[in-house]
Amino acid sequence: MDRSLPRLLALAAPALLAACATAPRPQAPLHPPKIPTVTLGAGLDRVMGKDARALQILFGAPDLDVREGSARKLQYASSVCVLDAYLYPPAAGREPLVRYIDARLPTGDDFDRASCVAALSRRVEAR
Repeated sequence: MDRSLPRLLALAAPALLAACATAPRPQAPLHPPKIPTVTLGAGLDRVMGKDARALQILFGAPDLDVREGSARKLQYASSVCVLDAYLYPPAAGREPLVRYIDARLPTGDDFDRASCVAALSRRVEAR
């Protein structure tokens, strides 16, 4: 048996392993989270840009009120739909305003946001 073959394999193995190594990925710079926005449509202007007090006047007391730092989520539910209103302060020290809303059926399926706003404003708790 030729002794050069094992020596050749011993020399080639590190080169083959080095070819499999991956270069480290550059880290993306950290940026503050981007607050989602919703374009205004018919009926959404009654909610978008409003503060918590205005929502309570429109819908009554929220079924759920969750605070995380300066952000706040108010949830209103009925047999027709569930509306989540996300409020963020426009500037430090300012009152949080609705910047994003999401609507769904009680089963969890998507629901039209404007229709949900209309349905919730007619519920008994809103009067």
